[in-house]
Amino acid sequence: MYISLETRRNPDVLFCTLSYCLCNMYHQPVLKNRRTLLERAEKFISDVYFTDCNLRGRLYGATFPVRSLSVFSTPNRIPFSEAEQQTFQPAKVGDGYGLTWWTCWFKVCLSIPDEWHGKEVHFLWESDGEGMVWRDGQPVQGLTKEGGKTSYVLSRNLKENETHNITLYVELACNGLFGAGKGSMIAPPDPDKKFFVQKAELAVFNSAVNDLLVDFEMLIDIVKMLGENDQRGYQALYVANEMVNVCDVQNPNTFSAARKLAKKFFSEKNGDSQHTVHAMGHCHIDTAWLWPYEETVRKCARSWVTAVRLMEENPSFIFTCSQAQQFAWVKNWYPGLYSRIQHFVRRQQFVPVGGTWVEMDGNLPSGESMVRQFLEGQRFFHQEFGKYCTEFWLPDTFGYSAQLPQIMQNCGITRFLTQKLSWNLVNTFPHNTFFWEGIDGSKVLTHFPPGNSYEMKCKVEDLLNTVRNNKDKGRANHSALLFGFGDGGGGPTQIMLDRLERVMDTDGLPRIQISNPDKLFTALEANTSLLCSWTGELFLELHNGTYTTQAQIKLGNRQCEALLHDIEVASSLALIRDKNFLYPLDRLHHLWRLLLLNQFHDVIPGSCIKLVVEDAIKYYDEIRNTGSALLKEALQALLPQDLEKSCHVVFNSMPWERTEVISVPGGSAEPLLALVKVPSIGIASVEESVEPGCSVTVSTQADDSVILENGILRLIVNRNGCVISLRLIDSNREAILNGCSGNQFVIFDDIPLYWDAWDVMDYHLQTRKPVTEIIEPVRIVSSGGLRGSVTFSLRIGEASMLFQEIILDAQCPYVKFRTKVDWKEAHKFLKVEFPVQVHSANATYEIQFGHLQRPTHWNTSWDWARFEVWGHKWADVSEHGFGVALLNDCKYGYSVHRNTLTLSFHYR
Repeated sequence: MYISLETRRNPDVLFCTLSYCLCNMYHQPVLKNRRTLLERAEKFISDVYFTDCNLRGRLYGATFPVRSLSVFSTPNRIPFSEAEQQTFQPAKVGDGYGLTWWTCWFKVCLSIPDEWHGKEVHFLWESDGEGMVWRDGQPVQGLTKEGGKTSYVLSRNLKENETHNITLYVELACNGLFGAGKGSMIAPPDPDKKFFVQKAELAVFNSAVNDLLVDFEMLIDIVKMLGENDQRGYQALYVANEMVNVCDVQNPNTFSAARKLAKKFFSEKNGDSQHTVHAMGHCHIDTAWLWPYEETVRKCARSWVTAVRLMEENPSFIFTCSQAQQFAWVKNWYPGLYSRIQHFVRRQQFVPVGGTWVEMDGNLPSGESMVRQFLEGQRFFHQEFGKYCTEFWLPDTFGYSAQLPQIMQNCGITRFLTQKLSWNLVNTFPHNTFFWEGIDGSKVLTHFPPGNSYEMKCKVEDLLNTVRNNKDKGRANHSALLFGFGDGGGGPTQIMLDRLERVMDTDGLPRIQISNPDKLFTALEANTSLLCSWTGELFLELHNGTYTTQAQIKLGNRQCEALLHDIEVASSLALIRDKNFLYPLDRLHHLWRLLLLNQFHDVIPGSCIKLVVEDAIKYYDEIRNTGSALLKEALQALLPQDLEKSCHVVFNSMPWERTEVISVPGGSAEPLLALVKVPSIGIASVEESVEPGCSVTVSTQADDSVILENGILRLIVNRNGCVISLRLIDSNREAILNGCSGNQFVIFDDIPLYWDAWDVMDYHLQTRKPVTEIIEPVRIVSSGGLRGSVTFSLRIGEASMLFQEIILDAQCPYVKFRTKVDWKEAHKFLKVEFPVQVHSANATYEIQFGHLQRPTHWNTSWDWARFEVWGHKWADVSEHGFGVALLNDCKYGYSVHRNTLTLSFHYR
């Protein structure tokens, strides 16, 4: 640049010339160095680099300390009304408080400076653990550093006549969003952990800065996610670069020019054929997992009060929420919050979904339990909100029974949303939107959100993944995006809504609409002609260990399911027989809800911490104790009036006649046995016992093996307790494979890739070791007549022992194995094998109200991914005219490869 003589004589000409030159310099073409431009924009909003001179450092302006901070700590979870009456001790930022699972109540006294009039004022709080802000006796805001919530808005625009002196309470749970694992999220909780408060102060929030930060964030993500070969990505890059040029962080007056550039970019529309993403606020809260049930109650309150607050400030925001049990908890513990939830349900912003009591495990509950999940859930939602759910909502569970479509259909549900199959370890499930067909032909429209998550954050990556991962392109043009922190609760945040608002219909991204499940499925139902169908179970190729781990929970579930069934059968009969009998409706209702609660998808699978297991066992004990008393009352009402008091009566709750050997209660050391015939759903007197057509014989052989025979079966047990022969006498057909032994206990190494006590990997099969160390060899306990039996014991590993009694009863077509294991092993897996002389390409397993066949071969990756599968009370391998079934009363894990039936016993 130079200045002419003319210019020197005319200052106005000088100014114009300089301005023209500076403008030309400012609008020089942008060099095509993508990396430097991108990193320049990233650093401009970084919370790590250059915060003294970038935009991020201006998010909060003036700060002011709290007037006072005091604390009260307790190991209990107490209501606010009790907490505010306690004696609080002085506290300060930087100190550690409480121990794991304790609660610290902080009393925070604030004085907002007068000079902040007209400003947006926030209370900033950062701490370990999950917090809830209470104001005027009501919960108003959840605070969780891990969940992106570290502030409570005191005033959007502080007025002179507003209260400047405020007292808040922060209820701090001494556990994180994902429990308190020591060194790892899924490790056992650290009981001695301290929880620290890092920040407690007032601050002025700069909303204009926040708006610009969201603009920059979305533009930068578009650049990064669309990649170097996308024209739209370069447009976003140059817009972001120009915004940095015009934005002077020291001068807020320049912000509007930067925002204008962003708005122009975001307002450039999509074409009509663009994929539509239905964005729904969501907050998956595990009813128990890395925290106990009681903490879940508070997680619901912390998460939902935040959702309600977002609804108050964002009238278009929609939040989907499942699990009737959680609604019931909030209704009981937080009635004020619950009334606000009911208000927003009426406004169709807070949307109850799912129709079940909890998001239960999709495999292990019985058919009756699954029906009850829907019965209790649908009844609750209808009573509380005046609606039945039309969508089954189960984002996170470890597989899905092939019976579920029929159960859904018969509970008024025709739509299903889940996500977990995206976790498959071996095979990629081929659909996102499809019809799922159950074992009776029932079909439900099913949707897996293609973004492969039920806790999206509304980032550009989430939006693009929803489109790119869609496996039904051309067949379905609508997908769900569930956004909000989840698993441990938290839910959506304002920043997520701000992100969506920027890109509702922006060229280069999918079209977005704030939606709800009904709108999504209605859009999908409008064009289903090209959708594919999937028949049978939706098998998750991961977490196979959950069929076996925590044996006490599996036992409690099966026993309580059977007990509640028997109570209802007996009580119904008693009601018919005795008009004065009072059907125990309320008590049964309570017991069923306890059982359904324990069927949550991290409880019955055993994928939870010890505290949860203790809670679950306590509920099972309550069901057993109360249920046994109810069953006794019903049976007393069933007994004939003229029956002698000394007479013993047997009740058969099954819908078929049964003839079985039973043990009659008595004072003698030796059990008194009787063979009784009892009609279906009926009773019979033990005194009317029948004589067996053929008695049981027991004999010892020279090699110490024992032969047991009852005219139907002939069984040989060797000194190790293995069954070396099982012969069906009428056909003279041998069941045990030549040269092999049944009832062979085997132990495997159990070291998964990550999810300890959840996963068993296929490579564990390479570590098979038969259990052979005998503590006590086979010996005869019952020598024949109505019953023949032998016992033995084995040592497993260094510290565990197994005790078993093998029983053959008169007129019984099966052998019983009563097994007790004193299990003290770590990272081991115990199973029992039965190699059989049956050839079949498929094995059959009992599932809810039916059965399912799975291959016994490993022809394909889909086959061998089922190396460990679930089933209920039996698994069967049969060929024409002959078969062998393996039955159990408390186990769920099986494997059948070729002709070996295997039942999984203990896993850890």
